[in-house]
Amino acid sequence: MSFTLLSSPLQGFTDFRFRNAQQKYFGGIDTFYAPYIRLNGKFKIKSSYQRDLDPENNTSLTVIPQVITNDAEEFLFVVKYIQSLGYKELNWNLGCPYPMVTKSGMGSGLICNPNRIDEILHRAHNETDVTVSMKMRLGYETPEEILHAFPTLDKYPLKSVAIHARIGKQLYKGGVKLDAFEKCIGATKHPLYYNGDITSVAGFKAMQERFPSIKHFLLGRGLIADPFLPKMIKDNTTEYPKDRWTIFEAFHNEIYEQYDAALSGPTPIKMKMLGFWEFFSNSFSNPQKTYKKIKKASNQKKYQAAVREILDSEKSIS
Repeated sequence: MSFTLLSSPLQGFTDFRFRNAQQKYFGGIDTFYAPYIRLNGKFKIKSSYQRDLDPENNTSLTVIPQVITNDAEEFLFVVKYIQSLGYKELNWNLGCPYPMVTKSGMGSGLICNPNRIDEILHRAHNETDVTVSMKMRLGYETPEEILHAFPTLDKYPLKSVAIHARIGKQLYKGGVKLDAFEKCIGATKHPLYYNGDITSVAGFKAMQERFPSIKHFLLGRGLIADPFLPKMIKDNTTEYPKDRWTIFEAFHNEIYEQYDAALSGPTPIKMKMLGFWEFFSNSFSNPQKTYKKIKKASNQKKYQAAVREILDSEKSIS
């Protein structure tokens, strides 16, 4: 069965530096969603968003910009911006689960408000020619919320609806709600994409078997934890390359150097890489010990020594 793999956007992780390095060293992702643009009522695009979507920083990638908002004027402003860069599709984030977002009536906190969704989609489709796609959760409070939103979504020619099979209140805790996702299939006219807890080749196959009509799958935290995963899924193998840790080392060094150059001072780069290692460590033989070594590294020199020690240990095992 043919399928596509997409990178789910994670704020602070899947910017152009990570995307380019993942594509260069591992591959397997067909389309990358960029982390969302948030305006906060200010009609100005932050420089970090500009760099992330700059076509020159995404020359070898298929990238779809994303916006998070509950305001039609903000939505239209972002449409004009991304179209000025040559993008034709804008993904609307109704999936973010974090309270600081949902309490403002955005992300998954907006799913229960079909009238506001309708207002924004109406203006987007009547005042622009942008292609709109959705990134959603099943709801914020209950998984039935999305079912009540579908009649509104079905009024518009959306490209797709990607659903993370959790409710917002869960954040990333607890299991995915596969029965609730299954109820979505056939409940809308739009193509559905599946997202949630694909962290292994076996896990991907299980989702394929459970939902044979789904042709598009998003990888989020699983992609960061194991950047080899999408290519292994595509190749239908559970075997890593013989030079697995050499490849990972080159990938790590590239993103480290780029973030170090972009961030000012030792603390920001430490926090940035510590965030990555919270995911990376899950693919190592001893995740807790690996993460602890990185966390204990109090300066850049000690960090680099810790990384070398960790990788040398994995190379000796394999």
